[in-house]
Amino acid sequence: MDRLILLRHGKAEPDSASGDDFDRRLAARGVRESAAMGENLADLGMKPDLALVSPAARTRETWAAAQPVFAGAEVRFEKELYLADAGSIRQAAEKAGKACRTVMVVGHNPGLQELAVDLLTEGQAPAALIARAARHFPPAAAAVFLIDANGRPAFDGLFYPERGD
Repeated sequence: MDRLILLRHGKAEPDSASGDDFDRRLAARGVRESAAMGENLADLGMKPDLALVSPAARTRETWAAAQPVFAGAEVRFEKELYLADAGSIRQAAEKAGKACRTVMVVGHNPGLQELAVDLLTEGQAPAALIARAARHFPPAAAAVFLIDANGRPAFDGLFYPERGD
């Protein structure tokens, strides 16, 4: 794996019809921001070969909104990514990354945010950047890292959705 993209699901509805967190869907804003983040990443040449997506409704819908600009990307819905911790997310990405260059993980906080902060810290990013990511990693945010041959991360971008409403 040469690049890792962490994409938090878009803004979700507060409740689902079933009452189950797993079934919460994206709000209209979440669909718009997820699509816009996908376009932004693609415009910058940050396109996944493989997307690992939590099977929850809101993460599946985030991928569906972003996917049109990632033609040819393989997708795998991985049940262990649902509300996974930072270590589990990293392990899944590293395992999948043995067979491709760019891996995207579409998942949930707090695990996704914690992994972003861990990778920023490990990659010796500026303290202000680490503090920003630790303080705020909103829905539809993305953190991107280059991964060297020894598995060490280097910061390649931190992107927050533009709030139009």
